[in-house]
Amino acid sequence: MDESGSGLETFETLLRSLGVRAPEPGQVRIDGADPVLATRFRVGEAAAAALAACALQAARIFETRGGRRQTVRVDVVGAAASLLGFLFQRAENPAGLPAYDPARAVTGIYPTRDGGHFLLHGSFPESQARALAWLGCDADVAEVARRIASWDGQALEDALAERGLCGARVRSAAEWREHAQGRALAALPVVEVIKLADGPPEPFAPGARPLSGVRVLDLTRVLAGPTCGRTLASHGADVLRIGSPKLPSIAPFVIDTSHGKRSAHLDLDLPGDVERLRELSREADVFAQGYRSGALSRRGFGPEALCELRPGIVYTSINCYGHQGPWALRPGWEQLAQAVTGIALEHGGASGPSLLPAAATDYNTGYLAALGTMIALSRRSTEGGSYHVRASLCQTGMWLERMRRSDSAGAGLSPERIAPFLVRSETSYGQLEHLGPIVEMSETPARWELPTPPLGAHPPRFGAGQRRSES
Repeated sequence: MDESGSGLETFETLLRSLGVRAPEPGQVRIDGADPVLATRFRVGEAAAAALAACALQAARIFETRGGRRQTVRVDVVGAAASLLGFLFQRAENPAGLPAYDPARAVTGIYPTRDGGHFLLHGSFPESQARALAWLGCDADVAEVARRIASWDGQALEDALAERGLCGARVRSAAEWREHAQGRALAALPVVEVIKLADGPPEPFAPGARPLSGVRVLDLTRVLAGPTCGRTLASHGADVLRIGSPKLPSIAPFVIDTSHGKRSAHLDLDLPGDVERLRELSREADVFAQGYRSGALSRRGFGPEALCELRPGIVYTSINCYGHQGPWALRPGWEQLAQAVTGIALEHGGASGPSLLPAAATDYNTGYLAALGTMIALSRRSTEGGSYHVRASLCQTGMWLERMRRSDSAGAGLSPERIAPFLVRSETSYGQLEHLGPIVEMSETPARWELPTPPLGAHPPRFGAGQRRSES
């Protein structure tokens, strides 16, 4: 697109907000423009900007490793498609793909007694069962609607929060800006890179790819956090996903976000597995986690503890509502971020609040967290030290809300528009057609070296590749 286009403008504004140097003229291209999806929010251009910023940072790391300068290109249509990547997976044998039936969930937006709306979330069976038991009804949408209609929105929000359940009153952007949590996030960048401690520099050794030898522990679930790890893997990082065999998952999300990773199980209720995670942490460059704030700190794996265990660690945290403010400890999901930041209300318009036709805060938060992680790795290479990278769905939602709108909504993504971005992989599910990395890089093409695995398919150890700090 022309450099005056909004995709490149969003990219340049993003770099400035993070204190990242602009690229050389002509080094970065963003082709195409919103609207692509059926919304006036510029979610495709936002994704293109975040992906381009990740690729630029990866390109600069590659230069420090002795590589040549390269160009970066991102297509807005592909970037928009990546916000729905889990929908574009096709197996040669469809029976080989595990299924997830969203119709069983009661997640949705419901009217409240005071004339407002409320988003109840319960995608995981256990959390949905707890919410329904408290409401006193079965998983019947009509009955859930009747129960919620007997509540005022604020009272229901407070009651669910007291019980650690997921739900929030639908707000306008103006209401969120006046809310204590919105005010806590307003002055923050869309992704924070905080230096935790001083330490010696850990320069990048020569390597074939930007993140060759960088070891990433990926303790994340669902979409945003796993997307961060997948993005780092696309630039050559050795990513080991660690999960608990006790926790539920959503199969299409797991398949979509596990490309390029190994996947292992550890149970942190077992002392031996706790020690194994400590050993892996000592070997890691990045520790990425997407659990509720404080959950891993209580088990000895918070940022301060990891900073002592492995000086020089980059600790990346991803949550829903942000890492400071009165809601920092609340559990949340994509839909809740859209509901509270004003996106759902504006997107629905006169018809009432509705959700965007994409997981725009989830995937974009993953891209932004990967960007922050690479910024921290670059700073560590010259300044030294340990870093805490913080991203959240609500910070991303506020970023999207601040962008100017498209004049109209898009028509969506036809198979013909998606086709150029599809690749095929041989996986344990059979031959899988799926979206490949969207960014194009002239010297180090983004790619995943490993096919997407089932959860727990590997032993809990990194690959045998060269360490980042070794020559």
